Amino acid sequence: MDTAKYRVIPYEGQWGVAHDGETAGPYVTREAAFEAAVAPASLALKQGYAVEVSVPPPEPGRPAN
Repeated sequence: MDTAKYRVIPYEGQWGVAHDGETAGPYVTREAAFEAAVAPASLALKQGYAVEVSVPPPEPGRPAN
């Protein structure tokens, strides 16, 4: 079974969502990027994929959200 992987990553000084070699964003907060990743992850789940969503901790000096 294939796995759909969505990774929240630092992107253009903010946050992005990496998936299948492309990055969506930027999003102002990690939380916004996470929420943007969840909708397509839910669709992939319904289509029978295993799903992974990962969010790193904030970088030192950056807000937690």
